[in-house]
Amino acid sequence: MMLINFLQSLYDRNSELQIDSEVYRLLIEDIEYFSIAPQVYFFLKQQNRLDRTPPFFQNRLKNMYNQGLIQNLFIKNQMEKILTSLDELKIPTIPLKGILFAEKVFGHFAARSTSDIDLLIMPDHLNIVIDCIKKLGFTMEEECAPGHFHCSLSKEIPGSPIPLTVEIHWDILKQKTSRFDITEFWAEAVPLKPYTFIKQLSEHHTFYMICLHAWRHNLDSMKHFLDILQCISFFGDQIDYDKLMKDAVRHKTLKRMVRTLAIVYRTFPLFQTICPLPIQANKGIWWQYEAIRNTSFRNTKVYLDYFDYLFFSFDTLKHQLHAIGEWIFPSAFDLAFEQEVNGKIYFFDYLKLYHKRCTGYIKSIFLHRKAESSRRG
Repeated sequence: MMLINFLQSLYDRNSELQIDSEVYRLLIEDIEYFSIAPQVYFFLKQQNRLDRTPPFFQNRLKNMYNQGLIQNLFIKNQMEKILTSLDELKIPTIPLKGILFAEKVFGHFAARSTSDIDLLIMPDHLNIVIDCIKKLGFTMEEECAPGHFHCSLSKEIPGSPIPLTVEIHWDILKQKTSRFDITEFWAEAVPLKPYTFIKQLSEHHTFYMICLHAWRHNLDSMKHFLDILQCISFFGDQIDYDKLMKDAVRHKTLKRMVRTLAIVYRTFPLFQTICPLPIQANKGIWWQYEAIRNTSFRNTKVYLDYFDYLFFSFDTLKHQLHAIGEWIFPSAFDLAFEQEVNGKIYFFDYLKLYHKRCTGYIKSIFLHRKAESSRRG
């Protein structure tokens, strides 16, 4: 929880930073784990507080920031080539998250690390966009899966073992899980200069999208928290929670929105004074920092949180049953992703999946009871 307290202090100018060097040794490990060094470095520089931290902490932050700067510069260059090509083809496109989000909300294109380019397009333009991006040296990595809302292409980055991925979206939520209407995002999008056909999301829909993205990953990284917190801090009064909740009610995404914001505000209570959340929700109560910091960490709460997220994040019984059905009988695409299987899927792969889930849950119960016995003893 040290990292959470430290990050909260970055949004509270009146707070004092830690002075214990050992604390900073632990903090830098967490910061590196979540790939949030650029945000932390940029905040501290902006606030003239970087020199109040130990030299080794400053040096590691700066090194990670510079690495991200080089990568983001390459991605920015590639993104501009893609947007220019799509603009010339008169293809309406909205960049999501990534470089433009960092520039607008964090204040600099390198103030938030990114590893891919996300583009929102209209479904009818999918084949044209794929062909356009292929001509720029990208190759198809992930086909368009039934029920999903994106596909991806990739390209090698010089000096990096991780390729640059372009994700092409025509929606931001899976089919049959809501009544979400992406055309509303298009209707309120604003022009992005110097382009003619390239747009950017409104502030309202940027925040909406960031919250849904964080929910989709079940807030499994502090990076999602910082995205939401920075939106709240940067947009300020432009965030209209009444409108947000009304939209979520219409779209049947209210439980997702409430769960996400409840966890964020519970984890960072300072923000109740900055931009009060106008609802009191007992959602996401089993979310734990330890579970996202250590992937091998398991207890009963981990599974309770997982099932709460997986099955009870939906506003209607129909959408909930659809989610349960997909979990019990995942598509070949989803199974391959969850089991990290390449090639054809067989019935045995489903049996391995069920075995993995059951043994994991039983093991967590055993460990929880063992811990309780030790505590009582």
